[in-house]
Amino acid sequence: MCPLYVAGLIGLGDRKSVQPMATRGDGVPYDRLHQFIAAGIWGEAPLQQALLGEADRLVGGSDAILVVDDTALPKKGNRSVGVAPQYATTLGKTANCRTLVSLRLARGEVPAAVGLALFLPETWTNDPDRMASAGVPQDRRTARTELEVAIAEIDRVREGGVRFGCVLADAGYGCSAPFRQALSERGLRWAVGITGRNKVYPADVAMIFPVAGRGRPRQRYVPDQVSVAAETILADMTGRSVTWRHGTKGRLRARFCALRLRMADGPTQRIGTMGDQHLPGEAVWLVREERGSGERKFYLSNLPADATLKQLAAMIKARWICEQAHQQMKEELGLDHFEGRSWIGLHRHALMTMMAYAFLQSRRLAAAGRKKKNRLPTARVLDAGDPTGHPRSPQPTATPAMPAL
Repeated sequence: MCPLYVAGLIGLGDRKSVQPMATRGDGVPYDRLHQFIAAGIWGEAPLQQALLGEADRLVGGSDAILVVDDTALPKKGNRSVGVAPQYATTLGKTANCRTLVSLRLARGEVPAAVGLALFLPETWTNDPDRMASAGVPQDRRTARTELEVAIAEIDRVREGGVRFGCVLADAGYGCSAPFRQALSERGLRWAVGITGRNKVYPADVAMIFPVAGRGRPRQRYVPDQVSVAAETILADMTGRSVTWRHGTKGRLRARFCALRLRMADGPTQRIGTMGDQHLPGEAVWLVREERGSGERKFYLSNLPADATLKQLAAMIKARWICEQAHQQMKEELGLDHFEGRSWIGLHRHALMTMMAYAFLQSRRLAAAGRKKKNRLPTARVLDAGDPTGHPRSPQPTATPAMPAL
């Protein structure tokens, strides 16, 4: 039934829920297809491992990126697992929906989905009967934030052998100090969005003993400088124009500036009249992007101190591929078309959708490879300015455009 279900997701038709796929399929009974996805006694682990292996073969490597994000699946009612009034990024407002924490592996502008895990809001984790009715596993019934779900998924993907060089996330994850610290503790490189209000320290901040005017001597170190907002410390920097890739309408560019500093995300400590303050954390890059419209975005990255501005900008802007993958999986493969209510049915449907997406990406890469192989070699051109008439080195040909899914 697995190949039949995946074929139904890839095949024609606007609706990719079980009944329409069974209707369009040749000799596929609806009851069997529904039983397979919603209640069949089979384990997902071997298929999940096969998916991770295929994704790593397609786009994995030290130059690959892992994009952490979440996607909302609008859904009516209140009995389907995970459905509750939540902020839906796709709608830009609070709506009745499910929220899936997603992981995308990408390299060379080719993404592959490697993780889709449901986040349960408090309205669900505080209702054991409701979770039992939806078939939520016992080890998933405790309250977990989206950040904790994301870290657990990253650990699962790494244990599955997936290779990547950097983790990317938006400000929804990047503003969380525990999330950034969890990535650093695992030895991972990361580049995440933040707000301009996040506090930072200059790179030369030092920890000193304050001089006590009276009373007992101070016994804890404090920073010799106060923390300031990220937008303030970069206010006097003009930045320079950086181009990071070619888009459909030409080269994409914006003004970037970067400064090495330390984030105010260490342990809290009371400092004089300022109250509890976060101490300096690890040394990171603070990057500001200024777009043509005047809008400013801020990012943090723990890339090495010798990283160039172009490297920082290219890494930060690589996250756009995640949004494209979400759109394709919803519009073409029916990720948000599942109509069941159970935990197991939703996650099996998500797994089948990721497998279908990986299959299409493998066909896409194979087609691009054939196109590149069939290109005629360019003729060597003689340099008129060379008196000996030695030919130039052949000019590199452009990589062919990737065909659409």
